[in-house]
Amino acid sequence: MVALYANENFPLPVVEALRALGYDVLTSQDVGNAGQAIPDEAVLRFAADQGRALLTINRKHFLKLHRASSSHAGLLLCTLDLDFAGQAARIHTALAGLDDIAGQLLRINRPA
Repeated sequence: MVALYANENFPLPVVEALRALGYDVLTSQDVGNAGQAIPDEAVLRFAADQGRALLTINRKHFLKLHRASSSHAGLLLCTLDLDFAGQAARIHTALAGLDDIAGQLLRINRPA
């Protein structure tokens, strides 16, 4: 199962739902990185150093970083969705059967 790192702005209820599904999810709050205005490049590097794919709703900036370099442990770019359980289920479906998404970008969009 892919290990995940949730960016500071990522909804905690989604993190909790993913943990309930068996995912190893580390948050910026868990490691003391919250509220420090850490640059996106450093957030992505931290996740990669930890061997974790990054969960974020900051799609524009991280898409730009991915296009510049795919040297990361994976990116899950999510739209903001207040259906937290539904969003966790869509992330789970996207990751089903994958053990490694290094260098890949997955888009998790809220249903229309």
